[in-house]
Amino acid sequence: MSMQRLTNVIRLTPRLSTVAMQRNNTTNASHSATVPHFNTLAITSPKPFVFHVELNRPKKLNAINREMWLEIKDCFEALAINPDCRAIVLSAAGKHFTAGIDLSSMLSLGQQLADSDDVARKGVVLERTIKLYQDSITAVELCPKPVIMAVHMACIGAGVDLITAADIRYSTQDAFFQVKEVDIGMAADVGTLQRLPKAIGSQSLARELCFTGRRFEATEAERSGLVSRVFADKEALLKGALAVAEDIASKSPIAVQATKENMVYSLEHTNQQGLDHIRVLNKLYLQSEDFAQAVAAQLTKDEKPIFAKL
Repeated sequence: MSMQRLTNVIRLTPRLSTVAMQRNNTTNASHSATVPHFNTLAITSPKPFVFHVELNRPKKLNAINREMWLEIKDCFEALAINPDCRAIVLSAAGKHFTAGIDLSSMLSLGQQLADSDDVARKGVVLERTIKLYQDSITAVELCPKPVIMAVHMACIGAGVDLITAADIRYSTQDAFFQVKEVDIGMAADVGTLQRLPKAIGSQSLARELCFTGRRFEATEAERSGLVSRVFADKEALLKGALAVAEDIASKSPIAVQATKENMVYSLEHTNQQGLDHIRVLNKLYLQSEDFAQAVAAQLTKDEKPIFAKL
């Protein structure tokens, strides 16, 4: 960047900062007013631009029933476009993170299938159900806001599907994980088989875990890369996860969301395709007021800039 351009950026920044502050002058008073309500999820906004989503069926060990599948999708699609949300922490109420899929929902599905004798019609019902559950988990991955999973105690079956769709994964030292589907006579079909090998970087270990359904502890999860930090207990876990979320939320939402978009895109594309993708994004985003403010703040050692809602 030329000195002339840097000078122009610095000159522009006070005006941009004023605009941003005007747009955000009600942030602290109103950021919790846009919290959505769900039956199986508890949503709060403990810090500006940070949302905390809790799986909230503690009496059922947060087993994921059909209603929760639907609400996870609705929740993350809503937060994706909520200008008051810039980072998300997902944890769970009660003793365990999740016991996996609610088998009572599976029984209800079995009763629905029994209503027809035709294999093709049964197949349509199953295909639609599986797609619904897949889309629920994928909504976490596609949400442009960074998602931090905070896992304590059991994370079983569908729980592994859920956490592998996140950007950052932390756990307590007493957490354990199981790809449990083989033990109930099925192959995992909503994300684990696709995302777990990429999350841990070892096809050998991923296949062992998926073929055997064995339990693996937090120490192995951290060593393999499934989680990046392990905390002493749930209180420390949530404190740490929320602190990281708060830090992320203080950054330019344009910069953070473009970063996530390109990293998710690059998982399924070549390096050159990823470079082409970020080039297309940045030919627009490098003209944003966020870039001007952030550069000027770095050069002048001013306080952190306040970024406008996105």
